[in-house]
Amino acid sequence: MAGNDTLHLTETADGVLIPVKVVPGGSRDRIAGVLDGALKINVAAPPEKGKANKAVIALLARTLGVRKNQLAVVAGPTTARKTISVEGVSADAVRAAVCV
Repeated sequence: MAGNDTLHLTETADGVLIPVKVVPGGSRDRIAGVLDGALKINVAAPPEKGKANKAVIALLARTLGVRKNQLAVVAGPTTARKTISVEGVSADAVRAAVCV
């Protein structure tokens, strides 16, 4: 993973809030590391009509081993900086899954 920053996760009663920095239009979908406390995610999808958001949700669902309907963009749906809510997981589980 690139970056030496610490991932700033917030545990909630239902799961975890993950701050993300999305870089759309990349060559492939991947977690690129941590940038300023947020998980940096590159996606191939363009930033139009929610395509990049859907790609982020799909990538995180695969990475965390949860269903896509357990994830939601709760802040920043039209910006590069977003907050993703994940139900049914702990902060420790997220850190272990994304290897940061």
